[in-house]
Amino acid sequence: MKLGSLKSGRDGRLVVIAGDLKRCAPVKEYDTLQSALDDWKTAEPLLRAAYADLEQGGGQTFDPLRMASPLPRAYQWCDGSAYLNHVELVRKARGVEMPPSFYTDPLMYQGGSDGFLGPHDPILCASEEFGIDFEAEVAVITDDVPMGVMPAEAIGHIKLVMLVNDVSLRNLIPNELAKGFGFFHGKPASAFSPAAATPDALGDAWRGGKLHRPLVCHLNDSLCGQPDAGADMQFDFGALIAHAARTRALAAGTIVGSGTVSNRDRAKGYCCLAEIRMIETIDHGKAKTPFMSFGDRIRIDMIDDAGRSIFGMIEQTVAPLR
Repeated sequence: MKLGSLKSGRDGRLVVIAGDLKRCAPVKEYDTLQSALDDWKTAEPLLRAAYADLEQGGGQTFDPLRMASPLPRAYQWCDGSAYLNHVELVRKARGVEMPPSFYTDPLMYQGGSDGFLGPHDPILCASEEFGIDFEAEVAVITDDVPMGVMPAEAIGHIKLVMLVNDVSLRNLIPNELAKGFGFFHGKPASAFSPAAATPDALGDAWRGGKLHRPLVCHLNDSLCGQPDAGADMQFDFGALIAHAARTRALAAGTIVGSGTVSNRDRAKGYCCLAEIRMIETIDHGKAKTPFMSFGDRIRIDMIDDAGRSIFGMIEQTVAPLR
């Protein structure tokens, strides 16, 4: 089953989306995805029935340009850093060793969730000097998760899977982290894929709390990378959710991100410009690849074995705020 939200007000209009992403239909029992998540045990069979009806025909043409993020805003957005190759490169480029605890205790920050960008909305920024970067990731949406949940149990609380562009303003981040209080200005609004899929809709690609498919990124039509999201993921989504729920319960509609997808095999390419710049710094002593400029376009997608987009594409252009 695939779900999404048509742009409508602050919270969108819930629709079921055909598996081939060609048609969609509203769900009469629930106006928004959040309302369905709040009532998931009752909502799920109704949603699946609506999805089955849509797969038989009918509905309306699915237009990605009309879509908001599946949750246009959320009660909570927690982003991890599950691909330790990315973290290792960051620290190696700075000449800093990896603390042993990083291999057993996930990194995670709590991002702004009061408003997300739609998958085709522009990335607005006040200045190119901020160091505008994309970060292609996988994310999951949970139902209500109890405090202290174990990783194996946490996987059962994953109701939907989607893609995310976790936009970063790299040149603002160092000063923020130096204050010892975490990200704020360096992490503007993120964008999510047009569709979110239930884990069962992903078939064999979803196993072990990981999504085993290449995540494909193009910047201005040039391939940046296609690393496998299931490879080199130190912490699966069960571990990430359990980490987030260690001292608090998580409300239905919580989004948990994987962090930038990163493979140790350099031939797979990269899911952010910062990682390319880190490799350049390690290999040549300085970075030469620039961050994004106004007019640059980023495309993030995941393709199935038949060559079809699974979640629909995130496609965004960087634009000046004024």
